[in-house]
Amino acid sequence: MIGVDVSSSAVKMLELADSGNGMRRIERYAICPLPRDAVQDGAITKTEVVEAAMRDAWKSLDTRTRNVAMALPASSVITKKIMLPGSASEAEIETQVTAEANQVASFPLGDISLDYQILGPSAKNPDENDALLVLARRERVEERVALAEAVGLKVVIMDVDAFATLTAYEQMAFQLPDNGKGQTIAVIDIGAQTTHVNVLHDNQTVYQREHALGGSALTNEISRRFDLPSEEAEDAKRKGLLPDSYETEVLQPFLDSVAQEIGRALQLFFSATSFQRVDHILLAGGCAAIPGLDDVVHRRTQTSTLIANPFAKMAVSSHVKARQLASEAPALFVACGLALRRFDPA
Repeated sequence: MIGVDVSSSAVKMLELADSGNGMRRIERYAICPLPRDAVQDGAITKTEVVEAAMRDAWKSLDTRTRNVAMALPASSVITKKIMLPGSASEAEIETQVTAEANQVASFPLGDISLDYQILGPSAKNPDENDALLVLARRERVEERVALAEAVGLKVVIMDVDAFATLTAYEQMAFQLPDNGKGQTIAVIDIGAQTTHVNVLHDNQTVYQREHALGGSALTNEISRRFDLPSEEAEDAKRKGLLPDSYETEVLQPFLDSVAQEIGRALQLFFSATSFQRVDHILLAGGCAAIPGLDDVVHRRTQTSTLIANPFAKMAVSSHVKARQLASEAPALFVACGLALRRFDPA
């Protein structure tokens, strides 16, 4: 199965394999950039453009695999923790789930896709189970399924990007004291348009929020400062073809701004919860790979800061250039979480 992340900046595909002894191997991956208006606010606004990018990415993978796992953006779904009687039958659970969905949905049930996952016995009442209810507009699901089918791929799993991030995080937890147990970790995924903050305590989500902060602000400033069209500015940024003044006049102020916004995001977390500290910050997304960002964030927040690399303990196939993978790992965080769904217990 291929993990397919359709973000606002690129289509990213990743295929993982089992290398034995519970280890994973990166078989192949591809990243195909998208113009900035192809995906907006999680909605695919230029279907033909995204379809072409997905087809190019799949061809460059050079694989026979056609089953894919995709994700909806967290902003497109509604989630709610609910309690279910431990002795309830499947029919009774379905009835309660539908009733709960009716309460939280702002649109007719006929227009939604919903699912639930039983999390286990409730800490408050062992006779009941905690469960997570997730619902989204059916059209958002169908647009992604249709996109994959147009390329000749089959969607077998539809996830949520924030959940995929948590799955990828599990591949990195070994780098933290006691595998993250008892720790408060802020996973900050910086995309092109938005930044998703997911805070974990004891490896369980305790806070999620999306912020209007993204790498496109850097591209916009490059375009303005050096009088370049947006596409040329993005290309020059990726290839390191900008004037010597770029680092001091554009890049450093941008890094300072990102660090400041991350500091504000953490303050919002503290004010909204009973937590007053974060033990580690984990930077993911394309911006996380910008050299020096982790140092700037560390200085600003006085918090241990790591760059996300979910592949640190994985083997690498001959199809993959290890050095290039290391630099692009943060951008593949969601795709990795989706690809890992292949190994879910049956």
